Amino acid sequence: MAKKPGTNPKGEFAFFDVVYEDGSQRSNRRVPAELLGGLDKDEPARAFIMEQDRDIAEKSGRPPLAIKSVTRTGAKKR
Repeated sequence: MAKKPGTNPKGEFAFFDVVYEDGSQRSNRRVPAELLGGLDKDEPARAFIMEQDRDIAEKSGRPPLAIKSVTRTGAKKR
């Protein structure tokens, strides 16, 4: 059964754009918001995404790609 509109809690996830060493990019990677903030700010997102990539690579039988950069989706570049 479909959920009613507005029942999905806002702020549950933060979204990140990931650029890999080979130049490929993945957008809107979801990271639980509870991992972020504090003194580390968005740094825990990199570790979480690396773990996701390892799981995906293991299931697909391909080696994981090296991450070049991780930025929050919609963040302004400095």
